[in-house]
Amino acid sequence: MVDNEIREHIDKISSQMRRQYSEALRELDLHVGQDNLLCKLWTADDITQMQLTELLNCEPSTVTNMVKTLEKKGFVYRKKDPVDGRVSRVYLTEKGLAVREPITQIWRKQQDKLLKGLTAENRELLNKFLQQMEKNLR
Repeated sequence: MVDNEIREHIDKISSQMRRQYSEALRELDLHVGQDNLLCKLWTADDITQMQLTELLNCEPSTVTNMVKTLEKKGFVYRKKDPVDGRVSRVYLTEKGLAVREPITQIWRKQQDKLLKGLTAENRELLNKFLQQMEKNLR
């Protein structure tokens, strides 16, 4: 059945990509998912943990644990919001800024590997299909 085959292909691709990302990120002392959190901070430093939760579409406890780990490793730091002391804001450190290029290279290399052999037209179609699939899951 074609529908089942598509699900299986997506599952295999996801597993392989996650494993390869994990290996590459380990060299930077990061885990899968932490790169995405840092990416959100590269575009919007000084945001709350709740905003990160929304941007990453994760549970608050997941984001709290990621931020704590990244803080211990020196990639980010937290400060209480000056207006509302119950709220923590997250900021990048120099170390957090310094991994931007290596992480971007990992992502680029993985995407190039994934799309190897696909024409520009097929890449465009694939992008449209994936956008529709993502929309279907909302």
